[in-house]
Amino acid sequence: MEEYYLGIDIGGTKCAVILGDGNRRIIDKRTLGTDSLVSPEVMVGRILDAAEEVSGAHPDKKPVSAGISCGGPLNSRTGMILSPPNLPGWDEVPIVQMVRERLNIEVFLQNDANACALAEWKFGEGQGCENMIFLTFGTGMGAGLILNGRLYTGKQDMAGEIGHVRMEETGPVGFGKAGSFEGFCSGGGIAQLAAARGRELLAAGLPVPYCPDCQNPENLKNLSAKDVALWALKGEVEALGIYRKSGEYLGRGLSILIDLLNPEKIIIGSIFARARNLLYPRMIEVIEKESLSYSAEACEILPAALGDEIGDIASLAVAVNGRKNK
Repeated sequence: MEEYYLGIDIGGTKCAVILGDGNRRIIDKRTLGTDSLVSPEVMVGRILDAAEEVSGAHPDKKPVSAGISCGGPLNSRTGMILSPPNLPGWDEVPIVQMVRERLNIEVFLQNDANACALAEWKFGEGQGCENMIFLTFGTGMGAGLILNGRLYTGKQDMAGEIGHVRMEETGPVGFGKAGSFEGFCSGGGIAQLAAARGRELLAAGLPVPYCPDCQNPENLKNLSAKDVALWALKGEVEALGIYRKSGEYLGRGLSILIDLLNPEKIIIGSIFARARNLLYPRMIEVIEKESLSYSAEACEILPAALGDEIGDIASLAVAVNGRKNK
């Protein structure tokens, strides 16, 4: 008998409620904006209204469990959201209890990196792997770890915070730390690299070719990773250099993971999936130099397969995985 699941994806700007099956098929979905002006209890109430609406629209597809994907920190064992930076005011929110009491079904919680790792493992590029790493490479840099055929979360759900690892004493800031892996390999980090290079060019009396409006140095702060990628894809040398630098540090970070965990696959989402050709050449040069050859040869590095659907499918994957491993 086919089983159905609810996925709840909680983000800083929007939330989604998804009804789907155990084969990643999305049957119905509701999206709503995250209102930072209301309490978590009110916002969760709106999410649960949407959950009841989407379930009620399909009475023949009653969900057997719900999965929640949310930015950390959180505690999947106690079912608590613990003050995520993108959800101000969400301090010790007992989200699992709130959902369970209202919907009367099993509820499982994971941070977004772990949820995306589950999605790619069950439905994407990681199918069939026993040992796999998923990297977010978006607004931030975090990892979800599948080790020996199970999601590995650590004692306090803090495993996989590779973005916090310091790569240099100074450099772009990510995860609250200058020179961190996230600083070099995230959307905000690439923007910081571009701004820093822009200031160097202006100080030398040269234009900033990837920012024609940057005769005024103040405009450098408006650059995004996407802006720089568009110029790099046109072949602009300075923009290509910025992505090459990010690719270098990506290679360094991946070398640490390859040597430490010996994975079969490392699957990378978001910016890497969209700008792979800009990052890959320098990344692979560094991996070949820095990592153990046997481990590197055994590891494939791939863009995420689930694309823009990954957030929706990730929350469903949390529900599916939780029910199978309860």
